[in-house]
Amino acid sequence: MASQRTDSLRLFRVFGIDVYVHWAWIFVAIYQINYRAHAYSSIGWKIAEYLSLFLIVLIHEFGHALATRQVGGKADQILLWPFGGIAYVSPPARPGAELWSIAAGPLVNVVLFFVFTAVVRFQEIPLSFDAHLPDLETFLRNLWWINTGLLIFNLLPVYPLDGGQIFRSLLWFFIGRARSMYVAAIFGFLGAAALGVLALTKRDIWLGLITFYLASNCRRAWDHAKTLTALERLPRRPEFTCPSCHVHPPIGALWRCHQCGVGFDTFETRAECPHCHTTFPTTICIDCRESHPLFDWMRRVS
Repeated sequence: MASQRTDSLRLFRVFGIDVYVHWAWIFVAIYQINYRAHAYSSIGWKIAEYLSLFLIVLIHEFGHALATRQVGGKADQILLWPFGGIAYVSPPARPGAELWSIAAGPLVNVVLFFVFTAVVRFQEIPLSFDAHLPDLETFLRNLWWINTGLLIFNLLPVYPLDGGQIFRSLLWFFIGRARSMYVAAIFGFLGAAALGVLALTKRDIWLGLITFYLASNCRRAWDHAKTLTALERLPRRPEFTCPSCHVHPPIGALWRCHQCGVGFDTFETRAECPHCHTTFPTTICIDCRESHPLFDWMRRVS
């Protein structure tokens, strides 16, 4: 069950996914609508444009969420905030599964690119109602630029943008999970540095905030890569195999009892906490985060 958020407003729930909008997004929307209201003869067109941006980002995030579910992962929340959108997804820890769950978002924008291109082309045909809607052409062209701009920016190979995560998933096939995260973090730091220089040159606060967001996420990715590296070096139990990722579990007190909080080795104690004697029907894989009954772990993978 999805947890409730206190930093945002819950809008609705569809396909079992709760959609939230961050409070800051509302204030940014008000500022942006008033700042560029002169682009149209009526502020209503600017409101429609911003709501369309909202919808484009939302559909993009649903692309991530639904693709994650398609490969057997979990997705239960989408947050819209000033920097765009975040789909809270947990795909299976496999390079192919993560690649599809990430790539599905930009693919939505690719489809919208062709849709908006066709609409703009059609609008160029003289029609009888054009004279009554002088702002229609501006509106449609702006939507084309918004979607195209989001697509291009998102595909930059800078972590945590979709392009950076796609780059990381592709590397995972060849150099492994931890090393691919290291490389993606390095490219992300370089991209954030370049954007930071641009922000200083243009004295653009908004670009500066985006730079900080990218750099902070790259730092977390670097720390996560260190954790993955340490995990890969742990001794393993060859007599057990995860049914999902086919990896042997590590040896050590890496599982924690949710009743008493004591750490223990669930394979050594046969899924029973040695402190409070709570038994667990399933055992979570440290590597892929999937849970299976202990008996399934003892089945050999052919």
